[in-house]
Amino acid sequence: MPIPGSGLAKGLAVTLRTMTKRSHTAQYPEVQPELPPRSRGVIGLFEENCTVCMLCARECPDWCIYIDSHKETVPAAAPGGRERSRNVLDRFAIDFSLCMYCGICIEVCPFDALFWSPEFEYAETDIHELTHERDKLREWMWTVPAPPALDPAAEEPKEIAAARKAVEKAEAAAAAAAASAAPAADADPGTAGPGASGLGGGTPDTPAGGPA
Repeated sequence: MPIPGSGLAKGLAVTLRTMTKRSHTAQYPEVQPELPPRSRGVIGLFEENCTVCMLCARECPDWCIYIDSHKETVPAAAPGGRERSRNVLDRFAIDFSLCMYCGICIEVCPFDALFWSPEFEYAETDIHELTHERDKLREWMWTVPAPPALDPAAEEPKEIAAARKAVEKAEAAAAAAAASAAPAADADPGTAGPGASGLGGGTPDTPAGGPA
C-alpha cells in the first residue's frame, strides 16, 4: 500500500530539481532551432509528378486543397495509333489557414507529388496570404530534406529487384546472341581471306571487280 503523500513528495522533488537547473533560452530568430527530420512545417509540391488525380483534394478532411485542370489531346505516338487525352494542371493551392497538418494528402498521393518541408516561417499579416499557389508550393519543394538512407540489413525493394533482374536478363540475352554470332562468322567462307569468292574477292594483281 503506497505511503500517503508519496505522490506529492515525488512531484515536489521534480519541481526542486528543475528549479536548481539553469534555464536555456534559444535566441530565435538569430539562432534557428534544430528540427527533427520528419518535422511538419509546410507542404511542397513537385508539379512534374502531379497527374491531377484529385485524391489529395478528395481525402483532405478540411477541404483546403484547390485544384483546377483542363484536358489536352496528345497526338498518337505511332502512325495509325489513337489520340489520347491527358489532364493538365492549371491551379494547385493549399489554404494553410485551414490545414491541420494531418499529412493525409501526402500519404494518399500515388505519384509522390507532395512532400513535407520543415520550413515553418510563413506567417502573414493577412489571412488570405496563407493560401499558397503552386508557384509558392514549388519553392517549398527545394527545402524538403533528402530521405533517410535505407537500412543495410533491410530487404531489397521489389521494384529495384525486378528492375535488376530485367537488366541481368537483357545482358544475358545479349551475351548469348553475341556468342552464337561469333562461330557463324568464323565458318562463313566469305570471310576466309583475300582469295575468297564474292564481290570482295580478287587477286593482288586483279581488282575485285575483274579486269579493267
